[in-house]
Amino acid sequence: MRDQKVSHMGMDCHKNFSRVTARDASGQVLWRGRLEHRDRAALRAELSQWPKVPVVLEGTFGWGWISDELSRAGQEPHLASGRKVAGWREVRGIAKSNKLDADLLSELWTQPQRWWEVWLAPPTVRDGREWLRYRMGLVGMQTAIKNRIHATLHRHGIFCDESDLFGKAGWRFLQQLAHADGATLRDSTRRTLGGYLQLLKSIRQMIAQVTRELRRQVRQSTQAQLWRSLPGINWVLAYTIAAEIGPIERFANHKHLASYGLVAAMADDSGEEDVTTPVGRHVGQIGRRTLKWALIAAARNAVRKDQHFRDIFNRRSDEGKRDKGRSYIAVARALCRVGFSCVKNQRPYSPTPPPRPGTKAKTDSAKENNDALANKVLNGSTSRPGMGQSERGLVAAGR
Repeated sequence: MRDQKVSHMGMDCHKNFSRVTARDASGQVLWRGRLEHRDRAALRAELSQWPKVPVVLEGTFGWGWISDELSRAGQEPHLASGRKVAGWREVRGIAKSNKLDADLLSELWTQPQRWWEVWLAPPTVRDGREWLRYRMGLVGMQTAIKNRIHATLHRHGIFCDESDLFGKAGWRFLQQLAHADGATLRDSTRRTLGGYLQLLKSIRQMIAQVTRELRRQVRQSTQAQLWRSLPGINWVLAYTIAAEIGPIERFANHKHLASYGLVAAMADDSGEEDVTTPVGRHVGQIGRRTLKWALIAAARNAVRKDQHFRDIFNRRSDEGKRDKGRSYIAVARALCRVGFSCVKNQRPYSPTPPPRPGTKAKTDSAKENNDALANKVLNGSTSRPGMGQSERGLVAAGR
């Protein structure tokens, strides 16, 4: 009878346990409970006995597997923004505790609007992001090992004439240094350098394997292929952008996508309005930072490869003389606009924009007729009806 009255629930999730509060349709607390995480079989058995109602979770670390278990048990999980919930708690002057957090989350479902809710990524999207995080972690390890090798050479005053220490020639130099007996390096340093080289070789192989997996998934994804058609977006960036965005249908327009990717400028005005160039604008912090990195990296490539995006950069940075960082953000925002249109309309990128709706593209014959008419006007061979004057003014005609 108690569970029959439950209308919605709130769950405050932690690493080892969760606190739960159940309410009825009027908002009255019916019961509170504690859910242990260590025994997965017991957890699933308990969830199967819960009423099949909406459950509000806070978007904290580990929410993914808990939402999957709730969905498997028949509940309807909804994800709340941790930042918004914390602000709501502070405004109401409520102390922070596990019990009060669960009570607060259970109240969100009865709010007039779902201002608190954020997108709950499905398992397929989270799996794609898992591959991305894995590769990013490997690249970070590779960079750390390279820095240690550089520090080892610097510490012993060894210089390499090769421009790329980790290219083919540089790699041969490091191998000879690590295995050659002599007075160049002491035994301990040679052995540690050899260990770094073995570790670096293994990580390189792992990065190559995961990169091949990313390419395979990009070939199978229409959305990733459309993003890759844009200038400056390679295999890894296409996979990163598609994985971070998820379904494009959840964005109303390209402005929402740019805001989600942290490349949309936000005003920070206060007090008297100033007609000069606005200052203090920033791109915000609530969004996907990995998507921001991918878009800006793609913008840097696009400026070098495509004239349209190079013009945007030059116009914004005064030919690269100022505000280069903000100019790359402007190019990234333009990539969002173009990419959103390409994915939304299922059309690969083309340097020539499509005709606007309701208009027809000019044909070659029409263009030739316009050019011929312009020449006649410039030569004064045409006149306005009944006026005896040239159709184009004398100043415009260059006379």
